[in-house]
Amino acid sequence: MNTIAPERHEFGAEVGRLLDLVVHSLYSEREIFLRELVANAADATDRRRFEALTNPAIGVPDSASVRIVPDKPTRTLTIEDQGIGMTREEMVQNLGTIARSGTRAFTATMQGAAGDEKPSLIGQFGVGFYSAFMVADRVEVTSRKAGGDGEAWKWASDGRGEFTLEPAARDNAGTTIVLYMKTDADEYLEPYRLETAIRKWADHIALPITVARDGKDAPANEGTALWRKPKSEVTEQATNELYRHLGHYFDTPWATLQWRAEGQLEFYALLFIPGARPFDPVEGDRVSHVRLHVKRMFITDDAKLLPDWLRFVQGVVDTEDLPLNVSREMLQATPVLARIRRAVTNRVLTELKTRAKDGESYGKFWENFGPTIKEGLWDDTEHRATLGELMRFRSSAVEGWTSFADYVSRMKPDQEAIYILVGDEETSLAKSPQLEGFRARGVEVLLLSDPVDAFWPERLTEHDGKPIRSVTQGAADLSKFEAEAQTSPKADVSKLIPALKTALGELVDDVRATDRLVESAVVLAAKAQGPDLQMQRLMRRTGRTGPTSAPLLEINPYHPLIAALAARADAGEDLKDMAETLLDLARVQDGEPPRDPAAFARRIAAALA
Repeated sequence: MNTIAPERHEFGAEVGRLLDLVVHSLYSEREIFLRELVANAADATDRRRFEALTNPAIGVPDSASVRIVPDKPTRTLTIEDQGIGMTREEMVQNLGTIARSGTRAFTATMQGAAGDEKPSLIGQFGVGFYSAFMVADRVEVTSRKAGGDGEAWKWASDGRGEFTLEPAARDNAGTTIVLYMKTDADEYLEPYRLETAIRKWADHIALPITVARDGKDAPANEGTALWRKPKSEVTEQATNELYRHLGHYFDTPWATLQWRAEGQLEFYALLFIPGARPFDPVEGDRVSHVRLHVKRMFITDDAKLLPDWLRFVQGVVDTEDLPLNVSREMLQATPVLARIRRAVTNRVLTELKTRAKDGESYGKFWENFGPTIKEGLWDDTEHRATLGELMRFRSSAVEGWTSFADYVSRMKPDQEAIYILVGDEETSLAKSPQLEGFRARGVEVLLLSDPVDAFWPERLTEHDGKPIRSVTQGAADLSKFEAEAQTSPKADVSKLIPALKTALGELVDDVRATDRLVESAVVLAAKAQGPDLQMQRLMRRTGRTGPTSAPLLEINPYHPLIAALAARADAGEDLKDMAETLLDLARVQDGEPPRDPAAFARRIAAALA
């Protein structure tokens, strides 16, 4: 039996290679070095404020800020703060040990502090500082500890695995970082470029940030973080300005949602529903871009905090302790993030349900964003029922917008289904022959003209126990409803129907008489099972294959044209040309071109001669 104890070894690390990986593989955008260094300065200042609570001698100057100074002649970029600073030993530990976070170590020492007393610190991985080597050939750090012995030390490195440490001079506590910029990093010596990066990544950090320009220090960040303030302290003007800044809008928001979630899940949110549809001919990438901040610091606008069908909502969600990956650019898939997404989505839906009670205001919103919300009926099983309540439609019976609930309240006593008609254009739908029989019997039909309307009825098949049916799909049982008396006699089409079937062959699935026409001679219909006519049209236009079939041709036995054709069928005449003309007429009525426009024109010309 082997009794030799296993040998223990520590992992080795080639420090130069490790730094190279941090610099070239950890971050996707070069400008993030500025976010990381500013975050470190903000943490240092917050630590100094916290320690000053028990040691007044450490007190933070009223003018505390992060000062950024680009210097083109010397090709240096200086970032200076008046934070807690570091002793010689702390510089060795924090800057000379990769992945050792001074912020994280400090946080561990104050676990017992009250929640309101704890500073909101950003750093946690101990690698952000080294992002400076993405833009710098050499980095020098001079630091003096607040409340210490007054000594200052300078740490310096070229990022190749070694560093030097020597005594230095500094008038006050804090840290100064000097970056000797690479030849391809000239853009970060331009004040405007630095200001742009700060506005993107650190605009709402509470600590003032300045950039030296023309010998003066100009403010570079707002530092307001309106979403973290009580609603009573936030003016409408301030929120409107933030709305315009975030979304590049020029109007005012239709709705502003600001709240703080507390308990097991804590975050701040300030969201806006635009007052007008943004001008975007291709609608971008069709995903939500609500901004995610962690402790005021912008992380990403690609966290998909709202589903794609709410992508028109703009704003900020700011949390304290969402787990991030080491680069802080990507999110870990955690239950916390899933709960935030669910909470934010439900809050927006609650706001929409409340505002839907104001018909006029909600109608304007629906005109702008209704088509986008309808996408959720197809994609989102969890919220499908709620979205059904938010839907609004045009109708064959009433002016303006109407809801499913309003429709159901107006249904005839024996009516079992909610009827819809889907097409390309609202005005044409209102005049469609598909409505004639329904209108004659006082049966309401909802008119749907958005492209997505061809799809969602496959997923939302009923509302309040009432099935949703397309009037083009299957033979609607209208006989139970009393209609206006026909003024023309009913023709005997017993011979005409088989004659038309023979003449049209595979062009139609069937030919049948219908009682849902009043003024028109013919109309197309689809089978009860499968896609309706509009879905089939979209599939043909996009070149997609699917379970389509030839249409049904329905004829009106009370129409004079059908009566005349019935007489010709009784006489045994060839009806091929007339049959094809009837089919093309039905296609034209439904917004489709004739199968062969030239042949159709010739047949019409011959009939008129």
